[in-house]
Amino acid sequence: MMVTRRSLIGGSAALAATLTLPLSARAAPGLVRREGTRLMLGGRPYRFAGANLWYAAWLGADAPYGDRARLRRELDTLAATGVTNLRIAASAEESPLKNAVKPAFHGADPGSADPALLGGLDFALAEMARRGMKAVLYLTNFWEWSGGMMTYLYYVTGKYMDVNDPAHPWPAFPNATAQFYANPRAVACNHDWVRAIVGRTNAITGTAYRDDPTIMAWQLANEPRPGGDRATATPLLPAYYAWLRDSAKLIKSLDGNHLVSTGSEGLKGSVESAEIYRTAHSVPEIDYLTAHIWPLNWNWVDAGDIAGSHAAATAKVAEYLDQHQALARQIGKPLVIEEFGYPRDGGGYDREASTHFKDLYYRQIYDAVLTSARTGGPIVGSNFWAWNGEGRAAHGDHRFRSGDTAWLGDPPHEPQGWYGVFDTDATTRAVIAAHAKALASVGEATAA
Repeated sequence: MMVTRRSLIGGSAALAATLTLPLSARAAPGLVRREGTRLMLGGRPYRFAGANLWYAAWLGADAPYGDRARLRRELDTLAATGVTNLRIAASAEESPLKNAVKPAFHGADPGSADPALLGGLDFALAEMARRGMKAVLYLTNFWEWSGGMMTYLYYVTGKYMDVNDPAHPWPAFPNATAQFYANPRAVACNHDWVRAIVGRTNAITGTAYRDDPTIMAWQLANEPRPGGDRATATPLLPAYYAWLRDSAKLIKSLDGNHLVSTGSEGLKGSVESAEIYRTAHSVPEIDYLTAHIWPLNWNWVDAGDIAGSHAAATAKVAEYLDQHQALARQIGKPLVIEEFGYPRDGGGYDREASTHFKDLYYRQIYDAVLTSARTGGPIVGSNFWAWNGEGRAAHGDHRFRSGDTAWLGDPPHEPQGWYGVFDTDATTRAVIAAHAKALASVGEATAA
């Protein structure tokens, strides 16, 4: 989202035999594969109705800030709603940025990783496996709310910029953050974490992450973009492409079993350039395309007049969906609409507010996914942003404060309740459930 408003096999003989095989030859059953513009699982097209649950590791931690009983309940509720795929943060950098979540997964040294958060991620994956769910794990963030790339720059330069700093108006923050790609030391820090987490073995299940069928994909970052404007992005493009390519290759070298994606918003995260988006997603090690759709953040809808501006927003959403399906066909890879959010009626944050237009928006996204599935198009799934579940804003101003443990899908930099779906949002949950049921009933259409 834009910030203006993500055991080795025992026995020496068995171990020796395992190490002589390429990673792909040791693939566990149940892994999602790509065939052209389709994702496949067990010989059948894999399609999903998903959600974003970035905070799963925090909730799953055996620590004062965690709540494993709640995580189990949230997963049960999601599964009962038909959600089978969750997009989860697998990194957060210890950061001086004012909006960065705490605790974080790690500092400048991956050896500093918080064992409780690592255990929380292990627990979340283990519980998801019990419910037949798949995970997309993103490995850093372009934005500040989980530390991210600006924090990697801070690790190696000692300098940082807070988003929305009056002394540095937009797009100063994304332009400064994009310097990450051209800083070899910052990129090396990022790659150290990639090695640490991709190479991890789940302490609960004893399964190496690289062999875990619960993981669908690794994602390079939440919403990586080459800059905040074209003037800054253009000279950084070689470094941006190199980071995408080298990071994807690194992951594939560590784990030949799982898919890799960028986490891009799409054209909005490519400074409106189809060529930049095409180049980024044509990297052979990138398995599928991603797009995020934020009508309010992009000023397509007016929070003060949602009823009056919704129709115009709907037209722009339709165009954005069509553009990315066309790009997916050109590149010959699947497409996932992995973030989409909409305000509650009236633009407020209270869960008592109605969700009429939000529900209409969800139906629009879901209709596009379902139509694509029925016609052999490239959209294979979606993840709404985000699941609030039992989470409730801890403060009357709906602002997250350091030390809060009432985890919601709305990250620390956003009003708590802005976009998330609460467990009490009966009509929205009904829309999600109906879509999940319809998608599961689609036959095996031939991919375009």
